[in-house]
Amino acid sequence: MLLLWPAWLHDVGFQLSAAATAGLVLTARPLEQALAARLPGDTAGWWQGWLAPALAVPVAASLWTLPLQLLHFGTVPVYAVPANLLAAPLLTPLTLGAMALAAVALLTPPLLPALLLPLAWLAELLRQLAQAFADLPMAQWQSGRPLPGLVLAFALALLGLVLPGLDRRRRLLAAGLGAGVLALHLLLLSGDQLLLVHQAGTGAGRDLLLARHRGRAALVSTRADGFSCRQAGQLAQGLGLVRFDWALLLDPVATADPGCWQRQAGRVVAYGDGGAPLAMGQRLASPGLAVEALAMDSHALRLHLGPLRWLLLPDRQSLATWRSLTGHRGDDGLWLGFPPRPGERRALLAHGPGRVWLSGAPAASAPLPAGWRASGASGALAAP
Repeated sequence: MLLLWPAWLHDVGFQLSAAATAGLVLTARPLEQALAARLPGDTAGWWQGWLAPALAVPVAASLWTLPLQLLHFGTVPVYAVPANLLAAPLLTPLTLGAMALAAVALLTPPLLPALLLPLAWLAELLRQLAQAFADLPMAQWQSGRPLPGLVLAFALALLGLVLPGLDRRRRLLAAGLGAGVLALHLLLLSGDQLLLVHQAGTGAGRDLLLARHRGRAALVSTRADGFSCRQAGQLAQGLGLVRFDWALLLDPVATADPGCWQRQAGRVVAYGDGGAPLAMGQRLASPGLAVEALAMDSHALRLHLGPLRWLLLPDRQSLATWRSLTGHRGDDGLWLGFPPRPGERRALLAHGPGRVWLSGAPAASAPLPAGWRASGASGALAAP
């Protein structure tokens, strides 16, 4: 199939289907035999006849698709095996019924509505079953998206554990590799990180600044619309976060979906009654994470991320505010929500920190100084 449609290689659905098929072909039968051999007593016949193969199929498919789920979604479906076990009896009549309905639609279309009703009931039952498992606590463990190299190492570890015919020494090495990958991933998740995601658009575009400290995180967004909220949720999922500690919305236009932001963060601070979200001297804080306003009627902010301090200047008014303040020194970095003009660039070089992030693409005629980075028209920056 890839010879005919090479682009399918980049399709997540195709990748998951291919991995699940490989798991069924290579490991479902050995898993079934291993499960059947471990049931004591008089129930071995029943185990071998139904439960062992019923469990082996979803277990094999889940194990082989797990690295791809981590790579693309950063989540682990905790109840995948029991959900598939209960859904399996519904799939055969639904599949055969759909094939029969296709023939009926061609040969005797008037009978289609009457025959469709039983299948509709089965489909609704399957939907309710999936929803019931999705509503269970910890239905998805948000593990965060590991680095591609870690995913590859984890996949090799899983192969060493599930492929038949390997000796005990190789399986122990595979288990050790898997444990090492997990420990390294958790160590990376617990570190400090600042992430900027910029998307070009009308006006100044859209910026999300995510600060993470020891497994906790907070968010500053220049837009309060629903798209930004959903994008923030995707970022949180990719980093293994259930919710942000707090979210600061700098958009003077009120959000049309406040419930979305409330689901994303424990506390949401936005414009109210025409005033800025934070007054001068006010702080929005949680352990290891804080943001404070530097002046009245300005978006000039200082972000505290563990021991680091970053200046956040989303617009030219906030840059002018920062330039008017005394005591510029002492900040570790500065984010500018727009490409600076020549005079602004000189002021930043003279008084700003050595590390500067820019949202958007800089002018081609002016190369970025050392320590400066730009997101491009649509891109992301991360530190460290």
